[in-house]
Amino acid sequence: MTSPMASAVVRRQSRDHAVVLGASMAGLLAARVLAESYRTVTVIDRDVMPEIRTHRRGVPQGRHIHILHSRGLQVLNELFPGFTAQALQTGAELGDTLGSVRSVMSGYRLRQTDIGLPILFASRPLLEGQVRTRVRALPGVTLKQGTDIAGLTMSADRRRVTGVQCHGSGRAVAGTPETIVADLVVDATGRGSRTPVWLPEWGYQPPARERLEIGLGYATRSYRLRPGALGSDKAILITATPDHPRVGMVVTLEGGRHMVGLSGILGDHPPTDPAGFEAFAASLAVTDVADAIAGAAPLDDPVAFRFPASVRHRYERLRHLPEGLLVLGDALCSFNPIYGQGMTVAANQALALRRLLTCGRDPAPREYFRAIATVTDSPWDLAVGADLAFPGVPGTRTAKVRLVNAYLPRLHAAAAHDVTLGAAFVRVVGLVETPQTLLRPDRVLRVWWTNRRR
Repeated sequence: MTSPMASAVVRRQSRDHAVVLGASMAGLLAARVLAESYRTVTVIDRDVMPEIRTHRRGVPQGRHIHILHSRGLQVLNELFPGFTAQALQTGAELGDTLGSVRSVMSGYRLRQTDIGLPILFASRPLLEGQVRTRVRALPGVTLKQGTDIAGLTMSADRRRVTGVQCHGSGRAVAGTPETIVADLVVDATGRGSRTPVWLPEWGYQPPARERLEIGLGYATRSYRLRPGALGSDKAILITATPDHPRVGMVVTLEGGRHMVGLSGILGDHPPTDPAGFEAFAASLAVTDVADAIAGAAPLDDPVAFRFPASVRHRYERLRHLPEGLLVLGDALCSFNPIYGQGMTVAANQALALRRLLTCGRDPAPREYFRAIATVTDSPWDLAVGADLAFPGVPGTRTAKVRLVNAYLPRLHAAAAHDVTLGAAFVRVVGLVETPQTLLRPDRVLRVWWTNRRR
């Protein structure tokens, strides 16, 4: 039989039905852009969706702090006009990325001022619930809940994915799976994606996988803080340094609550007993988090999460891929969650898919994955480079990584006095600008001059 990679693929142009695997933020955003081009879109998820603001089993990190960076908020307002106003009506709070966040970077407190770069403070269940409500209201979109994915169907020549096999919605898992015919399938099933397993079964090479072992563990607890505990700020962020490799965060949430997150890498994980949790907070390089929770009323017990490694699947490097199957979100690349990039990167990936769909045809797999790589490269490099600043994290430290990791503490030191540099830095963190902008000659000179004058 002819190899599926041996000859050109005859591509269909039908845009009748698209299926999204996974109702995560990435899956919902994919459904949103697909609904503009396909007559019907079906989103499949094993969970039965809860009410808005309620945690669900399929999002194990849902009980922890989530950050929707400035760029992510921009994209959500583009895809869902009025999203910010709607979120505020349901209890979310709006702040300024530099003015409302008390940030301690490399041991230096960034000078705060409002720079007109908004950031939304809300829990993951509220954010996801708002997006899910808007997506479900779209004409032609169906959410198939309580359904397990058994596999995908292929054309006889194995050149194209033709649909999804699933169990659920009244069907016994041991019985014959239901087949849903699809013109396009988007895998947004997260870190447990089976696409790297399915590809070899169909005769294709699996993608190369990059994995950075960080041994991250974090614990989270919700509090009702005493009045004025944060002053005029809405969040506190204390980042790790090689000398003090522990992170602490306090974030304002809906309902007058605050969420406190603590983390450590390479096995240095915060305890989940209340006394140990507070002792870990007191061990941070500065006392801001410990001071904020002093005298606060705990609303729950600390909960833990483990994140062993950042992982990226390099689909863009494959020469041959089946038509009709795309991958998006954590299924393609999952970042160290401390940097809060996941939702915003998924939003940028969804916009990249939208741009390709406007061409009037389905994107070829290689075209799609190269476009996705373009919007994923900078945040991946940013996260990996930051993790490689810690000597115990195994990995190759290129000259570029060493240069950036030597430069950033100097930039942070200058940003403690110069709000222009602080604004430049948080615009990069918020994925509004690329990391390369921090190395512009005028900014490097400003860093040197500010530090020289201190």
